[in-house]
Amino acid sequence: MSSAPAPLIAIYPGTFDPLTAGHLDLIARASKFVETLIVGILRNESKQPLFSVEERMEMVQEAVDQYANVRVACFDGLLVEFAAEQRARLIIRGIRAVSDYEYELQMALMNRRLRPEIETVFMMASEAYSFISSRLVKEVIKLGGDIQGLVPPCVEQRLRARLRTARTLHA
Repeated sequence: MSSAPAPLIAIYPGTFDPLTAGHLDLIARASKFVETLIVGILRNESKQPLFSVEERMEMVQEAVDQYANVRVACFDGLLVEFAAEQRARLIIRGIRAVSDYEYELQMALMNRRLRPEIETVFMMASEAYSFISSRLVKEVIKLGGDIQGLVPPCVEQRLRARLRTARTLHA
């Protein structure tokens, strides 16, 4: 008598500062292949994010509420250690361009060396979102550009509110 296989849990890690339509597309697609998808928000003190980890968790949670098998968590330290703590066997990484692949391959190989039981799966960005990055979205909105459709509506609202606050403080 064989035991049932363990549920397939995956981690989709990132800073998500802010969450973009590209991230959300990858979440929607990846969630179809696993029992549980954990959106892991990196707490990285060396970067100066626009939003706190708590704010990013709230935005991501609001945007993924429609997916019953997706949950949001934050982590610091090594991704593979977080994955092991969560009993995840997969790490999902999005690839937008060849330049992403070179960096992601290096990280995947190091992760495999540290935790060979955890696999990394690369998913290509959908063509409609392959040019979007959190950095670019922040730059466009700061310069007064239209970001509708580049981020979920809840994220756009928070970005606009954050910019209004920043302008008021600097006025």
